[in-house]
Amino acid sequence: MIDRMPTDPSVMSLLAEQLADTEAGWSVGTFGAIAEFTRESNEAIDLTQAGDAIRAVTDKGGIGIAPHQDLRPIASETPTTDSWAHRVALCLPLERCAMSGRTELTEIGPDHDALRDRDRNGVLFDLGLGALHIDACIRLDDEDVVAALRSRVGVSLFAPGNDAMAIIFAANPHRVFISRVGRVEVFQPIPPPGGRSPDGPHTHVLPKLLAHGRAHAATEPLPDRWIPCAHLYPAHPLRDQLGRKRALRPGRHAAFQMLLERFGLPELLTLKRQVIEAVAAGQAPETIVLPSDRFSRATVRVALRQLGATEQLTPVLVEWLAVHDRLDLIDSENPMEAPH
Repeated sequence: MIDRMPTDPSVMSLLAEQLADTEAGWSVGTFGAIAEFTRESNEAIDLTQAGDAIRAVTDKGGIGIAPHQDLRPIASETPTTDSWAHRVALCLPLERCAMSGRTELTEIGPDHDALRDRDRNGVLFDLGLGALHIDACIRLDDEDVVAALRSRVGVSLFAPGNDAMAIIFAANPHRVFISRVGRVEVFQPIPPPGGRSPDGPHTHVLPKLLAHGRAHAATEPLPDRWIPCAHLYPAHPLRDQLGRKRALRPGRHAAFQMLLERFGLPELLTLKRQVIEAVAAGQAPETIVLPSDRFSRATVRVALRQLGATEQLTPVLVEWLAVHDRLDLIDSENPMEAPH
């Protein structure tokens, strides 16, 4: 069950606005397993609000976000290969985020919290991925498949000789990823091995990354003991919701900068302003001593790339980019970055 407790009304209003934006993406997941929700601009959608909870459902999948008294949005930016990514993590304190933590295939029963009424008699099975803050589940309404999986509960999906995953792939069930602040449901088929994930709602489960036991990518700047229980990916100024490049849209850039000012980490915001002001004043990069930790380096790179995308490429900016945005300084990208 999702906790239903008061949240700052302005935060829930913001999330409702983002849910109505066709270019915003969402996810619920952990490092190595993620369910993503996006939609096309011409796609039919059912947007509803029940109390403080909000939800959006299409024929391909859906997302529901519920209030929580400890919800803290944390906005951040990180460099990518050729630009930057941004997101707002919907975080809970470590002591409030835990889900079941199951490590074996487990039958849960009817999915009474399903986003659509017609799915509420479907049977949920927890895949047993052992993540702290999400339950990664599947939902089935085929009695034969349910019976087959019932005979395989109590065993890890990854145990040698276990054929439960083959049964799941063949059945193409709904995937349902649940946290304390929301759920994403995916109705689209699972792609075959080596196949491409479909556009729109889909899931990834990558055992090698799950083995790291991380709640999120090491490149995402989050304070200690704050766990991302869902992510919002507001519209990007240089890419559409499927990650395709496009011309800069200044309004989208300005919109996320407002979110960053409201929900970003103060120390990184201060650093970003310092870099922007130094470049604007024509100061050479060697005249300023900057922090050298991973998140500070990433913040400097993003600030410079955004100046390059939104302002004139001056000799001073070129000099800063040469010093601070060299390829040998860039962290490896997060393979779980969504929704791209």
